[in-house]
Amino acid sequence: MFPQSSIPDLAHVIQLAVAPVFLLTALSTMLAVLTNRLSRVVDRTRKLEVFLLEHPERIAQPRAELFTLFRRTVLCNRAISLCTLTLLLICGVIGLLFISALMGFNASLAVAALFVASMGTFVFALLSFLAEIRVASNALESSARQIIRMTDSSSG
Repeated sequence: MFPQSSIPDLAHVIQLAVAPVFLLTALSTMLAVLTNRLSRVVDRTRKLEVFLLEHPERIAQPRAELFTLFRRTVLCNRAISLCTLTLLLICGVIGLLFISALMGFNASLAVAALFVASMGTFVFALLSFLAEIRVASNALESSARQIIRMTDSSSG
């Protein structure tokens, strides 16, 4: 049987849950950014596949780009998975706050452990996101240098 929870106790739990709820909003935005980046990688990969089907003799050109796109896909998927796990852990924090208040037990250690775990997974999600950005930036820089070399050699 549930102990009688008073309205002030419940109001206090709601106050405690506000910060994790805002964190859910921020994480959801991050997840949207990550899925958008993954969509762009998938779209570019499909364009390269069409190019290869139409020009199989020119496989050497897009091969490096396909490898880069594959690396970006792996990193995006990892970041999305870790961000989703972070969201689930934060939901666990919120749920545990309410369950502990309704059932009348001290869940502070479990709440702290879930929160620390969620921050750990979020750190790894951000590191994967940062690695994906680095791979994309390096690929762009490499392409730009190649184009500059081509234009320099054709004009000189």
